[in-house]
Amino acid sequence: MREALTLWRDIVVRGLQNNAYDLSTRQTGILLTIYLSPPPHTIKLLSDTLLISKPAVCRAVDMLVRLGLVKRKRDEKDSRIVHIQRTVKGSVYLSEFAEIINTVSGNNQPLEVLSA
Repeated sequence: MREALTLWRDIVVRGLQNNAYDLSTRQTGILLTIYLSPPPHTIKLLSDTLLISKPAVCRAVDMLVRLGLVKRKRDEKDSRIVHIQRTVKGSVYLSEFAEIINTVSGNNQPLEVLSA
């Protein structure tokens, strides 16, 4: 257990040193879900998938949008639906974070992150 927690700490600390973002666990979980799961992504779908309240998901997505890591886009057929989409900036951020994970864990296999 200590080894796993030490690895997690080392990854988080290295991430903080190498990135301008200090994302919460909730923001990180939502961001990873958007990038590692096939679209579509909406607040409701993210809430249902992650078992987090819609207001909490909305607040986290607001911050991710402000940082440029995701974007919102209204559905062309139903303007009430807002899709949460990947961005190039978000793809780059997660690719860099995957490199940190590989470096700290000693894993030579690249982690696959879906592009924007």
